[in-house]
Amino acid sequence: MEEHIKTHSWLPQGIKGRTRHLPYRLFFSHLLLSLAIALPAAATTPQKVVDPRTQAPPSLKQMATGSQETPLPEEEPILKKDTATKSSLQLLKETIGPGTKKRIFWNLGYTFEGVPVSAPVLVVNGDSAGPTLCLTAALHGDEINGIAMVHRAIDDLEPGQLSGAVIGVPIVNLYGYRRSSRYLPDRRDLNRHFPGSPHGSSAARIAHSFFQQVITHCDALVDLHTGSFHRTNLPQVRADLSHPKILELAYGFGGVAVVHSEGISGTLRRAATEIGIPSITLEAGEPKRLQLREVNQGLKGINSLMKKLGLLKGAKTESVPKAVFHQTKWIRTHRAGILLSNVQLGEPIKAGQQLGIITDPITNQETAIVSPYDGRILGMALNQVTIPGYAAYHIGIKANKPRTTEETSDHVAAKHKAPDYSDGEE
Repeated sequence: MEEHIKTHSWLPQGIKGRTRHLPYRLFFSHLLLSLAIALPAAATTPQKVVDPRTQAPPSLKQMATGSQETPLPEEEPILKKDTATKSSLQLLKETIGPGTKKRIFWNLGYTFEGVPVSAPVLVVNGDSAGPTLCLTAALHGDEINGIAMVHRAIDDLEPGQLSGAVIGVPIVNLYGYRRSSRYLPDRRDLNRHFPGSPHGSSAARIAHSFFQQVITHCDALVDLHTGSFHRTNLPQVRADLSHPKILELAYGFGGVAVVHSEGISGTLRRAATEIGIPSITLEAGEPKRLQLREVNQGLKGINSLMKKLGLLKGAKTESVPKAVFHQTKWIRTHRAGILLSNVQLGEPIKAGQQLGIITDPITNQETAIVSPYDGRILGMALNQVTIPGYAAYHIGIKANKPRTTEETSDHVAAKHKAPDYSDGEE
């Protein structure tokens, strides 16, 4: 064992024994010096200096995790800012993205059994930015011409051709529609309770819900109606012409008569106008019937208005009303009997002209109804049984031109009394 150890431990002893020789001593010193220099140099190799001004900033992931992964190159946006589409439309807790047509629902209440009642809301959000036009119909559940107008107007729209959005509510008063009734189950007229109240009557609560959840998202409103209680209306726009923006809406509809009125307190049109949403009402036809001529007339006006507002591209149609009326009067019956008319809807009339006859069904005695005004038949009762005080003919008194600043004394006085056209209107 000792021989083995001595044999394999020769190096230290050999070196020790030979250190007296200068060549070996120099070699050993050089070896130790090389090792001493090489090891620290490898451990302390200086890093390349990088100018922080030229170094790419860390990604969000790197900042959050502290990792030093190499960031991916930034991608070019699909659409540049100057051609980017409009933002999404938020309505009734739904998101309607640009270039989208969607049907959503508004919950207006419950049945007597506690089942939720939801009315469809049709939305078209265009590819490009623009105003939001709202179309509402059947605030009175028996007025169905407007339902067809909304459905067909929305159906004809393609998001790619629209700059802005159109919100259509074909049946607001779903309660009345299901019963073919003008009114709500609480026997109230929904269109007398806007903007409504969250703690009021059933009608007030429904009005408040609809007004806050839908109407406040509109930039302009067209509310669609017909006559009521066996009456019919000439297609006509009702509007407060003292407001320049509303005047523009009324004229933009084009092709129909325009009637100046502020609107009855509690109507949707009046309430929307009071919070700064320009609003008009279209009256066309009679209730409980679908009249294609009136529907087509309404569609033509809606299309004209969308072009006027810049919602649709294309040549603008002639936006000239057929006539403008700043005052209207109802002619009422003074006898009971059967009404038979001698005039037609839209017909010009003269003062002293006979409009119809009331015949007593027992005695056959006839009583003529004579107009005290020059004007035009804007609305009329259908041939039917009447009683004294029944609103028979609605006469529009024509103005030479619309007045938005200067008005006649008669017109100003008319503003301060209850409007006489409330029978079967709006």
